[in-house]
Amino acid sequence: MVGAGPSAGGSAAGSDLRVRAVSAAAMVLVAALALWAGGVTFALFVWAIGLALMWEYWGLVVRITQDAVSRTLWMVGGVAYIGAACFGLLLCPPELRWLIILLVIATDTGAYFAGRRFGGPKIAPAISPSKTWAGLYGGMTYAVLVMLAAFVKSKSTVLGGPDPIAQVFRDHMPTLVMMMMSGAVLAVLAQAGDFFESWMKRRAGVKDSGTLIPGHGGLFDRLDGLLPVAIVAGIFSWIVIL
Repeated sequence: MVGAGPSAGGSAAGSDLRVRAVSAAAMVLVAALALWAGGVTFALFVWAIGLALMWEYWGLVVRITQDAVSRTLWMVGGVAYIGAACFGLLLCPPELRWLIILLVIATDTGAYFAGRRFGGPKIAPAISPSKTWAGLYGGMTYAVLVMLAAFVKSKSTVLGGPDPIAQVFRDHMPTLVMMMMSGAVLAVLAQAGDFFESWMKRRAGVKDSGTLIPGHGGLFDRLDGLLPVAIVAGIFSWIVIL
């Protein structure tokens, strides 16, 4: 019986990992298909996700608040927050949509691995006990690398030309620096979105925002970092690109 415990636990952990992997693959596939389709299909997809996020947000608000006035104020803020993120994604050109989604994924990945590898002091243990400063820096590093890759892709024709690579980088250094700094800032913003949702869950006394995604919790759990980044990207698209 002593040996049966770890075996059963290992089996359960392996089963949970498989569920999480399948769910993650399904989420990525559906999102990629919507991004690829674009147009009305993507808009419908975004607003469907937005409504689902509002439902989960409402579930947290009900647990946090005690009176109608507080709930109304929370919901007005939620509509503004989630609605602005949806509009932001729709305002972005397709290339920027892909970029910010990859950046948020990279931020989460970098934060996870750096936090696990280095540990160290917590940022705000009362809100999210697992978040460390090392994780924050890891997320920023991965986001900067994504921006570097985006820069190389955008200059691929120039880099393949007659000019030496070093000269191309020198000629476009201000653009590169701006993109890498933007990546670091957006990584911080993504993790701020994560902290905001963690703070709401802590106040609500729940582990996950919902149960929609097997092994992952709710949509709010998975998209908390994307929301503020999408808002900023939408503002950028509105002012600079459109």
